[in-house]
Amino acid sequence: METTSSDDFVLRLYVAGQTPKCMRAFANLKRICEEYLTNRYRIEMIDLMRDPALARGDQILAVPTLVRRMPEPVKKIIGDLSNTQRVLAGLDVSMGAA
Repeated sequence: METTSSDDFVLRLYVAGQTPKCMRAFANLKRICEEYLTNRYRIEMIDLMRDPALARGDQILAVPTLVRRMPEPVKKIIGDLSNTQRVLAGLDVSMGAA
């Protein structure tokens, strides 16, 4: 099992199938992570079409939803993650972190 350091971000993206909005959210998240969290992140993609019960654990009410599992506290961002500044603020990542 892969371990993460205390500086790493564990991000869980909840989607419902491969809809354009969900795929756009994943692409936006990947771009933001590569630019601002290089080598300090892990993305887990959870498809609620395959396993809807997984939505209960993080209390997911809409998709796509990004959940920052680590570092704590847990934070959530709903939407396609196209607003980079909003995503960075939601993750508590400064623009100068790149």
